Amino acid sequence: MKRFQKSFLKQEPLPQRSIERVNEIMATGRLHRYDVTDDDPGHAALLEQEFAVYQGSRFCLAVASCGYALYIAMLAAGVKPGDGVLCNAFTLAPVPGAIDNCGAKPILVETTRDLTIDLDDLRAKCGQAKFLLLSHMRGHLSDMDAIRDICAERSITLIEDCAHSLGAWWGDKRSGGFGEVSCFSTQSYKHLNSGEGGLLVSDNEDIMAKAILLSGSYMLFDRHLAAPDENRMAELATMTPNYSGRMDNMRAAALRAQIPNLDVNCARWNERYEVLAEGLQAIAGVRLPNRFAEERYVGSSIQFCLPDYSQDQMTAVVQGCAEQGVELKYFGYDEPRGYTSRFDSWRYLHHGIQPETLPSTIRTLATLLDMRVPLTFDIEDCHLIVEIIADVLRQVDV
Repeated sequence: MKRFQKSFLKQEPLPQRSIERVNEIMATGRLHRYDVTDDDPGHAALLEQEFAVYQGSRFCLAVASCGYALYIAMLAAGVKPGDGVLCNAFTLAPVPGAIDNCGAKPILVETTRDLTIDLDDLRAKCGQAKFLLLSHMRGHLSDMDAIRDICAERSITLIEDCAHSLGAWWGDKRSGGFGEVSCFSTQSYKHLNSGEGGLLVSDNEDIMAKAILLSGSYMLFDRHLAAPDENRMAELATMTPNYSGRMDNMRAAALRAQIPNLDVNCARWNERYEVLAEGLQAIAGVRLPNRFAEERYVGSSIQFCLPDYSQDQMTAVVQGCAEQGVELKYFGYDEPRGYTSRFDSWRYLHHGIQPETLPSTIRTLATLLDMRVPLTFDIEDCHLIVEIIADVLRQVDV
């Protein structure tokens, strides 16, 4: 019996320039983002400027995490306590957590079998909210042309959660180019790695001015390089609370040298993803989500379904693969495990949401498996992983 030997958690080392910059900033002791000089604007400000250029956005703000970015993005966009916010039922816990942090009410929208937001259910629920927090969960882009049209028709403000889709495109626009404000993650298992961190982009001057103030700029907003006019921020300064959540110069220093390599790394992820996808699709009983022709995804993880399997059989597959070194995550468990949770386990949301209220999502998640695709794996590793999964499936009776 073959066994996979590599860790699904191990990341590639940071670029040498990242290591050098972190060491340099540690030697100065100037880790706080506003501890800058006239001839050195600081790594946080430079990161914001460079990421704005990469993303094609006017403005950018670096903060402590993507969940925090989502929180202040909603506040800056106008979400108030008691407001409804539409969001995917298939997402991770920081998304409804950010909505709850605003005092708002998540309105969960059904999930299709292709892991994107259900547009019919979205249209049906549009009357309950003026905001849509759209998660590109595990990098699966929804029909962004249709989303844009629905939001325009119903006067809904779109906020994009791009934690899993940095580097992806829909047509000629990068993921994150459709929302009034969009948020990205730099947590270690995302496409840029600073351990924890978030980036918020927008072309809207008022939204970004409020976000910078909310993040804890005090009256030092003039030290931002990818920011709106200082006069507008000065007008808003005394009317905007400080919800301190800045990124520091050390994490920004680690990130800056990663941006020039990002598109190359996206291509490397896709090379591995395509080997895995081709191999899994050849196994009887395995279904991969369909993708839109307009989508250019980044395959840093892969998802597949076993539509004919029971929960016990899904559990047996996860356990069998684990015994052979392949780490799969299952979204069908009734209770949270690790990072993985299902919407009905978020019981703080208006006394819990029952599974029967979102039957399509429950049906999809009941047979859904999820696997990281680290860049520390090579192509031969991907072939071996497929071989192990196929072997385990043969051993689990359907």
